[in-house]
Amino acid sequence: MKVYGCCDLIRQRYAEIGSGEQGYIPNAIACAVKALNDIASDESLPKDKREQAAFAAANLLISDHEDA
Repeated sequence: MKVYGCCDLIRQRYAEIGSGEQGYIPNAIACAVKALNDIASDESLPKDKREQAAFAAANLLISDHEDA
């Protein structure tokens, strides 16, 4: 997926990180898994959104890629 296929909020953060306005996190996969875990464990959110987050996090954890 390319940044242009993402929502406005993601594109805004992308631009802020690219410009140096927001900090870049080298261990991006760990950051993403943590955010997805927070969503998946938040019982105030709809179950389908929690399931999507859990599925995405599990796929990241099982992928070949590892943060350096």
